[in-house]
Amino acid sequence: MLFMVIAHFKDGDPKPVRERFVRDGRMMPDGVVYHASWIDPVTARCFQVMEAQDQNSIQEWTHRWADLISFEIVPVLASQEYWG
Repeated sequence: MLFMVIAHFKDGDPKPVRERFVRDGRMMPDGVVYHASWIDPVTARCFQVMEAQDQNSIQEWTHRWADLISFEIVPVLASQEYWG
């Protein structure tokens, strides 16, 4: 399954997130695949497309960052799959 994960940096501060990412990487559990990400430069939100068997795997990953980031997790389908 694909998921759009929208990350909101706590206190609007991306610096602690960047520091941890540089030090520890994405910290993803087995079976979670990162595809792409984009940053909204105005609000410093991060939009990521992730893939996993189920939402529980995504939540395991987001839990590892929950002290620095709040997340919205939206299951999504590729347009071709939806309209198929």
